[in-house]
Amino acid sequence: MATTWMKSLHVNKGKTIAQTLADRTGYAENFDKTNGGELVTGYACDPPVADEQFLLAKKEYEYLTGRNQGDKNVLAYHIRQAFKPGEVSPQEANEIGYELAERFFKGKHAFIVATHIDKHHVHNHIVVNSTAINCLGKFKDFKRSGRAVRRLSDLLCAEHGLSVIENPKPSKGKNYGEWLGDNKPPSWSEKLKAKIDEILPSCSTFESFIAALKAAGCSVRDDKKYISVMLPGGGRPIRLNTLKGDYTETAIRERLTGQRIVKVNSDSGTHVRVNLLIDIQAKIREGKGTSYEQWAKVFNLKQAAKTLIFLQEQGIDSYDDLKKKASSASGGFALLNHKIRDAETRMNEITELQKYIGQYGKTRAVYEAYKRSGWSQKYYNEHTTDIILHRAAKSYFDKLGLKKLPSINQLKQEWATVAAEKKSLYAGYREAKETSKSLTVALGNANHILGITPDTKNRDASHETPRRNSQEI
Repeated sequence: MATTWMKSLHVNKGKTIAQTLADRTGYAENFDKTNGGELVTGYACDPPVADEQFLLAKKEYEYLTGRNQGDKNVLAYHIRQAFKPGEVSPQEANEIGYELAERFFKGKHAFIVATHIDKHHVHNHIVVNSTAINCLGKFKDFKRSGRAVRRLSDLLCAEHGLSVIENPKPSKGKNYGEWLGDNKPPSWSEKLKAKIDEILPSCSTFESFIAALKAAGCSVRDDKKYISVMLPGGGRPIRLNTLKGDYTETAIRERLTGQRIVKVNSDSGTHVRVNLLIDIQAKIREGKGTSYEQWAKVFNLKQAAKTLIFLQEQGIDSYDDLKKKASSASGGFALLNHKIRDAETRMNEITELQKYIGQYGKTRAVYEAYKRSGWSQKYYNEHTTDIILHRAAKSYFDKLGLKKLPSINQLKQEWATVAAEKKSLYAGYREAKETSKSLTVALGNANHILGITPDTKNRDASHETPRRNSQEI
C-alpha cells in the first residue's frame, strides 16, 4: 500500500495568496517530474491554471459569505501518496490518487493530481482547494484527518491489488504507531478487551469472570474502589474502568446478566473479516523481538482459519476458483465504481454550470454598465469583483462551447435523473466492495500459505514445476 500524509497549506511568509498557490501547484505539475505534464489530472479545474481558479473561488467565497480568516486561512490541502517501487504504473498511481481525493473530499472540492516519476518510487502530489466548488463553504479539517486519509489510501490500494509497504518511513511529527495503522501490534488495552470477549461467554457471574481471568494467567487486583488487571507476559496493570464502553466493571456485570448485549466478532461467525497475513521472517529481519514474533504467529493462525472459513462460505475449494472469483469481483467493483464516478462527475458539472449561470445573471447588469462606461478604470475599480465573476462565467461558457445557455429547470431535471441512477448503483456498492476486498485478501493469504510468489504464479502451466494453482485450499 502507499505511504500517505496530508498537511494544510497557509500563505507563505513574504508572499501573497496567489504566489503561494502558484508555487505549490507549480511544484506538483513540474514537467520534468510528470513526463511532460502527461501525468497531471484535475477535478473541477484545469490543471495549468488551477492556482488561478482556486484563487477565483476564494474571492467568490469572500464575496458571497463575507468571511476572511486572515493569517489562519487554510488555502489548500497537500496530500503526498508514495507507492512501493516497481509495483504500480504511473497511470494507475494517478487514477488511485484521483479516486482518493474525490472520495475523501466527497466531490465537493477542486483538486489536481500530479504523479512524479523522477524518483525510484512513483508518488502523487495532490493539491486540493480548501474552498468548496460552490464557493459557499470550506473543508473543515478534523482530528486525525491524516490518519483517515491514510486508511482510505490503504483501502484503495487493497482494492487495486497492491501489496503492503511493510516499513514506511514516518514523516516529521508522526509516530511510528500512526504509520503502522491497522497493521500495528495491538496495545495492552486492546489485548485485555480481546481477553474479556474471549472469557465472558463461559462465565455466569462476575466472581466466575475474575476467577477465569486468573486461570488464564492474568493478575487481578481488587482495591474495592476499582479493579485492575495485568495480562500474562508483562505490560502494566489496567483499570477496567479506564477501558470505557463495553469493558468497564459496570458494563461487564451488565453483559453477564444480559442487560447489555455486545456483538463480538468470532472466528466461526458469518461474514468473517479476513486480514492479510504477516511475513514474520521479514519482521524478524527488521529487528522485531520475540514477543512480537509470538503475537504474529497467533495472529497468522487466526487469520488462516478465518480465510479457510471465508472460502468455505463462498464455496471455493481450489486456487484457480479463488483466483477467478477475485479477478471477477475486482473487475465488477471497478466497473461499478467507474459508473458511479461518471454519475458524480456529471452531477458536479451540472452544479458547476448552474453556479456560473446564476453568477452570470447576477453580474450582467454591472458588466453591461462597464461596457457603456467605455471600459472605465474608475468603474472597474469600484466593481472589480462583479466584473471578474462575470468574465469567469463567460470564459466557462466559451470553454464548454455553449452558444445558448440551458434553463435552470432543465439542469435540475437532468441532475435529478443522474442522482437517481447513482442511488441505484450505490445499492450494491458496499456489498461489491466488501466482496472484492475479502476475495483479494483471501487470495493474498492463499499465496502466503501455499508459498506462491508473483514469479511462480506467472509460470507457464506446461513447466515441470509443481502446479500450485490446482491445489485445494
